[in-house]
Amino acid sequence: MTVQKVAVVTAGGSGMGAAAARKLAADGYKVAILSSSGKGEALAKELGGVGVTGSNQSNEDLRRLVDLAVSTWGRIDVLVNSAGHGPRAQILEISDEDWHKGLDTYLMNVIRPTRLVTPVMQQQKAGAIINISTAWTFEPSPMFPTSAVFRAGLASFTKIFVDAYSGDNIRMNNVLPGWIDSLPATEERRDSVPLKRYGTSEEIAATIAFLASDAAGYITGQNIRVDGGVTRSV
Repeated sequence: MTVQKVAVVTAGGSGMGAAAARKLAADGYKVAILSSSGKGEALAKELGGVGVTGSNQSNEDLRRLVDLAVSTWGRIDVLVNSAGHGPRAQILEISDEDWHKGLDTYLMNVIRPTRLVTPVMQQQKAGAIINISTAWTFEPSPMFPTSAVFRAGLASFTKIFVDAYSGDNIRMNNVLPGWIDSLPATEERRDSVPLKRYGTSEEIAATIAFLASDAAGYITGQNIRVDGGVTRSV
């Protein structure tokens, strides 16, 4: 019997999160989408899925999304964690309050839903979690200080999670986008990319869909750069 696979996408109302939801739906997944704007709920309906209007900074809203997916389809195979935009300022001018906002935006946005879906995936003995991070995780830019700091923390969280839950056949990987077309375009940024163009949300979605698939079954604990060569490592 063919199993109907299910993907949950947080912050999936627009940009890379929405593109991931569309790609996974095209690949045959049923999708459950969370967004604060209501766009995610509308997109889920368009794709034949279910949606919740709420925040990925709310345990209650995330619980509603996970419970809705499980009650509708009985399982969760994939979790995609997207994010909004956190505070930006010169590094020593960021207030305590804004550092905490950055923590909520770029790290707790992964930890909260991961707590909720992991028991479901443990019961299935299978699951894939993909987090949308940033190309500047390991080569931080002063343009995105809270993002760089907390997504470096996300890379550590991912390694520890993999150590703890790989025995349950649950994988976690991070996708590290560079300049993507969901961001405002500037000539300077485009010229900084070796490929001399912005990436597309669809290219990020294709990477996410691959990491969600059985073809990526031996890939876990990784940080996959999708940035046109902006950051390069040996």
